[in-house]
Amino acid sequence: MDAAAERFTVAGYTGTSLADVAQAAGVSVETVKLGGPKRRLLLNAFTHTFAGREGLESLASHGPVADITAELDNTRYLAGIAHFVAESNRRSSLLWTTLLSAAASDALLSNELDELQRRRRADMLVLVDELRSRGLADRAQARETIADTVSFILSPEGYNQLVLGAKWSQPDYEAWLTRTILLTCG
Repeated sequence: MDAAAERFTVAGYTGTSLADVAQAAGVSVETVKLGGPKRRLLLNAFTHTFAGREGLESLASHGPVADITAELDNTRYLAGIAHFVAESNRRSSLLWTTLLSAAASDALLSNELDELQRRRRADMLVLVDELRSRGLADRAQARETIADTVSFILSPEGYNQLVLGAKWSQPDYEAWLTRTILLTCG
């Protein structure tokens, strides 16, 4: 997955072959093909790079996120969420751009991206519920509106603009995530 992520990030979807991935990983093309078609490899490379695991399961039950959620102190909880997302975006934001571009020209990949986006929305709704249970999100605002807003704030596109484009430091980006979630949800 690491080799696939690196190749797709550097050469894009059309510029990367399964043979390129195999060579970068030091394995046979047949081994790479065991992961499915190229579109599946790209999607799995993204989820692996973002979350540290493949698949479309909810992040809420993912070990690192579950550990953060177990934190009782709201300040440490929110800082943990911001750190997890900032690091995930650092690893995967350019690959996300490749995924969006590839999905624009591959209908099957577009369908899989839609499923990934549905999972992201579901994860954001879980996050809103957690923020509300901690008293960090306004119950008067619509749950879905808060989820959409927080999803936008935490997006890889925002990371690309602020860190890669505007050259913010990772700590400044994390602090901004924390402040902005509090301002938006409260």
